[in-house]
Amino acid sequence: MRLTTEPKPEPAVRTTPPPARHGGPVTWERYFSRGAHAMVPSEVRSLFGVAALPGIVSLAGGMPDVRALPQEVMAETVADVVRAHGPTALQYGAAQGDPGLRERICSVMAVEGISARPDDVMVTVGSQQALDLLARVLLDPGDTVVAEGPTYVTALGTFKAAGARVVQVAMDRAGVVPDELAATLGRLAAEGRPAKFFYTVPTFQNPTGATLPAGRRARILEVCRRAGVVVVEDNPYGLLHYDGEPSRALCADDPERVVYLGSFSKTLAPGLRVGWVHAPAALTRKLVLAAESAMLSHSALAQLTVDRYLRTQPWQDRLAGFRAGYRARRDAMLRALTASMPAGVSWTVPDGGFFIWMTLPEGLDSRDLLPHALAAGVAFVPGTGFYADGRGARHLRLSFSYPSAEQIDEGVRRLATVITERLEARGRQ
Repeated sequence: MRLTTEPKPEPAVRTTPPPARHGGPVTWERYFSRGAHAMVPSEVRSLFGVAALPGIVSLAGGMPDVRALPQEVMAETVADVVRAHGPTALQYGAAQGDPGLRERICSVMAVEGISARPDDVMVTVGSQQALDLLARVLLDPGDTVVAEGPTYVTALGTFKAAGARVVQVAMDRAGVVPDELAATLGRLAAEGRPAKFFYTVPTFQNPTGATLPAGRRARILEVCRRAGVVVVEDNPYGLLHYDGEPSRALCADDPERVVYLGSFSKTLAPGLRVGWVHAPAALTRKLVLAAESAMLSHSALAQLTVDRYLRTQPWQDRLAGFRAGYRARRDAMLRALTASMPAGVSWTVPDGGFFIWMTLPEGLDSRDLLPHALAAGVAFVPGTGFYADGRGARHLRLSFSYPSAEQIDEGVRRLATVITERLEARGRQ
């Protein structure tokens, strides 16, 4: 071992100051981690406060119509849980979730063709927590995630906060284009930064409403298998189909490669905050450890409430009623768009879910349009929020899930007036 008497180098200059010792205000931004600095408000969440103001018709947030859920049924369900299982419902539970509920979740997933075991299911605080846990378990700073373009805005924020780079693949009216996905995965691998996983909302996608057809689903699974890339299938809207049977989940055909995220927020009630993740055993074990460090355990009361509801209520019949209501709202929005929108405006026609994706005429920017729309009393979400690189200015997302048919008609009329006025103003320039 060689010893040296050379002077030690000066320590590196601190980039983060030590805590203040003598009082005075603290500039907390200087203490934030890199991940915290990457956290920015989503364009959807930032609109909620404005959209709730009196006189505003909100076509922005994708909230389910919980008013259609019989309130007395839920009140009695909660009361029954407390009466029958009070000591358990009000106590800590296991981080993986209540065993009975996990069995019930397997039955729900079976509707979409998934053959699941309760041991491979973990209950989460909505499917959003599942996304966050997956980011913690699968992503290192600098990793690459491939996603649809556009995609769910909060997923973008979650991946970015984990230090990942998101590369988005082009979509058409039927969802992500398999050849584009294959080309993107191949290019990333050749550049030495292969994708860690492909994130997709394949059914009634947020924000476009698109649904991958069966043939395209098979092709996407094949592309990902060849590239050695796993798939994260986010499917909160899958049971909200308006015609026929539900689409077969990607996970049903490749359960070893596809991680499935589900939620009762859209099909029961978001206030219960109950979702789940279905994953291979090795990944599930790590997700459980991550959940333990984040929250110890999920609400036992909420889990037992959902479990009892699924066991004692005709949930599939009630879900059919929800679908009928959402379909009527979708049809009301489509009629209003056809009747009111000026030439050059186009939109998608979803077969389920909550959303319509609109394309504006060349020269209009949905971000510039928003303040004029709010002044006219209508809110929407600009398309740029659904892209990692600021694209999407000519697009916007409309939600029909919560407002009444009358509100939808009035909101679309107001929006059409604003678009027409901006087109006329552009013509005068």
